[in-house]
Amino acid sequence: MSDSIKHECGIALIRLRKPIEYYVEKYGTPMYGVNKLFLLMQKQHNRGQDGAGVASIKIDAGPGMEYISRFRSVKTRAIDSIFGKIGKEYKELKESNPEKAEDISWVWNNMPFLGDVYLGHLRYGTHGVNSVDNCHPMVRENNWRSRSLAVAGNFNMTNVEEQFQKLIELGQHPKQKSDTITVLEKIGHFLDEENQELFESYKHEYTNKEITSLIEENLDLERVLKRAAKDFDGGYAMAGLTGYGASFVVRDPNGIRPAYYYIDEEVVVIASEKPAIKTAFDVDYAAIKEITPGHALIVDKEGNPSLREIIEPREKLSCSFERIYFSRGNDPEIYEERKNMGKRLCRQILEAVNYDLKNTVFSYIPNTAETSWLGMMKGIEDYLRTYRKQAILNQQLTEEELDDILQFKPRAEKLVIKDVKLRTFITDDNNRDDLVTHVYDTTYEVVKKGIDTLVVLDDSIVRGTTLEKSIIKMLDKLDPKKIIIVSCAPQIRYPDCYGIDMSRLKEFVAFRAMLALLEDRGLYYKIDEVYDKCLAVEGTEAFKETNFVKELFDLFTHDEISAKVSEIVKAPEVKAEVQVIYQTIEDLHLACPNHKGDWYFTGNYPTPGGTRVVNRAFMNFVEKKAVRAY
Repeated sequence: MSDSIKHECGIALIRLRKPIEYYVEKYGTPMYGVNKLFLLMQKQHNRGQDGAGVASIKIDAGPGMEYISRFRSVKTRAIDSIFGKIGKEYKELKESNPEKAEDISWVWNNMPFLGDVYLGHLRYGTHGVNSVDNCHPMVRENNWRSRSLAVAGNFNMTNVEEQFQKLIELGQHPKQKSDTITVLEKIGHFLDEENQELFESYKHEYTNKEITSLIEENLDLERVLKRAAKDFDGGYAMAGLTGYGASFVVRDPNGIRPAYYYIDEEVVVIASEKPAIKTAFDVDYAAIKEITPGHALIVDKEGNPSLREIIEPREKLSCSFERIYFSRGNDPEIYEERKNMGKRLCRQILEAVNYDLKNTVFSYIPNTAETSWLGMMKGIEDYLRTYRKQAILNQQLTEEELDDILQFKPRAEKLVIKDVKLRTFITDDNNRDDLVTHVYDTTYEVVKKGIDTLVVLDDSIVRGTTLEKSIIKMLDKLDPKKIIIVSCAPQIRYPDCYGIDMSRLKEFVAFRAMLALLEDRGLYYKIDEVYDKCLAVEGTEAFKETNFVKELFDLFTHDEISAKVSEIVKAPEVKAEVQVIYQTIEDLHLACPNHKGDWYFTGNYPTPGGTRVVNRAFMNFVEKKAVRAY
């Protein structure tokens, strides 16, 4: 993605199912769980570079012993910072007590972060200040272990205001109005209630000390999650640790956010991406399962896992951007899907170059688009194979023409290179724009000047500013006849409200193209008409049922929007013809058949809160409010 956006988050949960002595004997270290958590998080570092956090629970820790530990960091290399600190503590503990270092029980009791359950989180902050206080896991501590809770997640809630008010109605005084704190307090409230109900049922027969153990053995975490999550609206994969050792990951009923798990006799592992589990634990992909939408994988205090329905599953609409760009491409399914995305763009590309492959150069930007580029080149080769076959069957070729056809290969070049060492440190806008044009560099003298067409594949086009201010200007210096920018993703028309930093309509180049078309055709009054419709139903259920912004896009065809985008991203000084090609929704769904979440392209939101967000985002645009819509 040449336009940089923040997105998603990553979670990692490990439950060790054997005593610590087992791992020391088999793997030679009590740090087995810590090391595996480090690997899980490193293999998902693409999911969050604003910060990281980890937490652990010691099950059945003795009185006076710290049973819950947490470290968080917003340093540039947050994962290394956190685990470097943990490793340093372990080293210092051994060096200061060499005579006790071989006593595993002593190490276990005196090394704070060693535990039975581990939770890790990688953060991309879509909104707000990037401080350590915003890093997960968030912790709610209590002297009763069964009331303590640590929560971390990959989620955004669209109804934070409603959830906040519900907490107030429950008698709480929330310290922040954020979805993270709201979720923590909501689950915490019902965890408290479950504890209290059990306490009341046991208090006449047992001592308080006995009741503590009975609560930990009999607490119904499934019921807690059902009561807490029944009116959540958003996309989420939410992980939690209780102070007594039970843990969970609950997934939204549409399966918007990803969550996968692996179980064997030694561990229960949950992560946001399959390859992280595969690499960290060296297991077969077939052994890694997906948490069913609307379900929670709950691991009890004894380490027994069970998959339980928390909310009735709805239509599965997993985020397609995970497949286009966000998730690591070494997942075999994602790898094939990305190749298919590139291949399905070939018809549009061939038409755009008028089937003149001899004078066309194929490239890609950024490096994450390489897999789709391979698929595109495969599609071009397939076209050439058919062309060759038909030409030979026609038997109207000279020997020279036959040689040309058999030997011809599409021209592929690495045209665009990002200079990762260059930093845009200049603060005034005019000079910053000039510097941005040099963040990317290009390969010279491979283009036939005034003859060649350049086809450059991108993962997606969000704002279009990098294309306009940098990439197209740079490519134009090669003096091509035409520049074609190809997006693996369809036109991004609507905001995301489930975890991606795409919340303001005016930032989307497709939205600006629609506005320009309204202006060109004397239809700009339609903006006021749609705004009035939103205003008339704001605060009612209708505001959450109809995406009124669709009416504006429905006035124009897909090709008309693309053509206007082509005009917008072509700076006045660019000499070459510029064309932007987008993936169609139909082809995206064929390439990613199991991940059809497409609300940012179609405006078809899977939850009522999503529809409310797009209408509110449009009203913010009209009212010139540069704020988030949720």
